[in-house]
Amino acid sequence: MIPHSELLQLKRWNTPTIYNGWEQITKRDPAADAFNLEETRDFMPQMGPMVGYAVTLVIEPSNKAHRTANPSAGEEYRRYVASIPGPKIVVVQDLDKPRVIGACWGEVNSNVHRALGCVGTITDGAIRDVDEMTNAGFKALARRLCVGHAHVHPVRWNCEVEVFGRTIKPGDLIHADKHGFIVIDPDEAPSLLEASRFMDANECNTVIPAARGSAGLSSDQVLINLESSIAEFGANVKAKFKRDGEW
Repeated sequence: MIPHSELLQLKRWNTPTIYNGWEQITKRDPAADAFNLEETRDFMPQMGPMVGYAVTLVIEPSNKAHRTANPSAGEEYRRYVASIPGPKIVVVQDLDKPRVIGACWGEVNSNVHRALGCVGTITDGAIRDVDEMTNAGFKALARRLCVGHAHVHPVRWNCEVEVFGRTIKPGDLIHADKHGFIVIDPDEAPSLLEASRFMDANECNTVIPAARGSAGLSSDQVLINLESSIAEFGANVKAKFKRDGEW
C-alpha cells in the first residue's frame, strides 16, 4: 500500500487525470483494460473523487435462500471488512443484473461501512436513501436507484468480482468520480501520483496555454503554435516515460 498522504493527493485530481498518469506507467493496454466498460452513474458527484482499496462482495437480492444457507454471513463479512486497512471502497457484484431486485446500500449500511473505514461503493446493482448516504459521507457509483432491499445478504466476499464489465480483485487501488472508475494494480500504485502530477503539469505548460492564448492571432499562427505545443507535449512524455505521448 502507498502512504495515506499520497492517497490524499490522488484524491485532489479527477479520475481522467489519474488515467492520464496511469496509461504512462502501466504495462496493460490502456484502451482495453482497467476502467469501466459499461455506463456507471455517480449519485454523489458533489462529493468529488474517492480513492481507496477494494474490498469485494457478491449479492443476489432476489434469492432468499442465501440467508437460510448461511445466517451468520453478515457478521462474517463485516469482520472481513474490518480486518482490512483503509481507506476502502466496497465493490459489489449483483448477480441479479441486468434486473434490479433490491438495493444493497441505504442509510444504515452506508453508516455501518463508514464506521468500518469505507469511503464508498461501486455496485452494478442499486442504492437507495441517496440523501442519507451523502450525509454519512459515503459515495456511491451504481446502476440505478431502488426503493427496497429485498433479500440482500452476503453470498461471497474477499473474492474476484466483475462490475460494469471490469474484473476487480481485493486490494486493487480504485479511483472513481462522476466519469467512472479506474482500477490500479498494486505494482502500479507507487508510481501513480508522480505520473499523474507530471501529465497534468505537461498539459498546463504546453497545449492548453497555446490553445487559450490564440486570441487575435491569425489561423496560420494558431496552427503553428498548436503544432509546436503538441510536439513539445509528446517530447516531454517520451523523455519522462520513454514512450510516445498522446492527448
